[in-house]
Amino acid sequence: MSTTDREPVPLLIRMASHPLRWALMTELAVSDRRVRELVEAVGEPQNLVSYHLRLLRTAGLVGARRSSFDGRDSYYHLDLARCAAAFGDAAGALHPALAPTRREWPNGSSVLFLCTGNSARSPMAEALLSHRTENIEVASAGSHPKPRIHPNAVRVLREDYGIDIGSRRPRSLDTLAGRRFDVVITLCDKIRELPRDHGPAVASHWSLVDPATTGDTDSATYPQFRRLASELDTRIGFLPPQTAPP
Repeated sequence: MSTTDREPVPLLIRMASHPLRWALMTELAVSDRRVRELVEAVGEPQNLVSYHLRLLRTAGLVGARRSSFDGRDSYYHLDLARCAAAFGDAAGALHPALAPTRREWPNGSSVLFLCTGNSARSPMAEALLSHRTENIEVASAGSHPKPRIHPNAVRVLREDYGIDIGSRRPRSLDTLAGRRFDVVITLCDKIRELPRDHGPAVASHWSLVDPATTGDTDSATYPQFRRLASELDTRIGFLPPQTAPP
């Protein structure tokens, strides 16, 4: 068989085989990051990092979202679902018996989700992860908790996922002082960019917009709550990769 007759190398393999692009993907698999953080992490010039980020975005493996705390900045994130599908396709192209393996949470692991108000993003994440597993401790809190869980958060989880958080109330981060967590995931750019000491916990960031700020009425923001729940569920479905404690 000539080289022209062979199957083309899968796009994911072409993208990930470059050492710098693999380093960027590895960083983004752990946490959403800004360009300057990626530059520092991989030790390469910003123009080179930006070039390879652009290639990864064109390939659909990496996305970007404006910071909700500083609109002049952007957070890059790895599209885990697309990467998973692409890795599966590439493995199948090599040999049909190949399949990705998953790591499981060690028993007794603990995870904390943080945002500002603890009224939408973090309690939704807490509920979705708790719904998936029974052998880990999951909590959420806010730096400035609001008086109640947003009704759209309650509605989306109840109608789309069969989870009821209607009786839950936002929790202040101060109430968790002294408690140790294996993993701390921030969901709000503001709380992430005003960093706190989480001790030995593995820290990760998911740059997610507060859906309550996307419209003037509950009916206007409801679609954004559904999109948020879907993205949270997808990301949580890929926990734990690097975020799992040893």
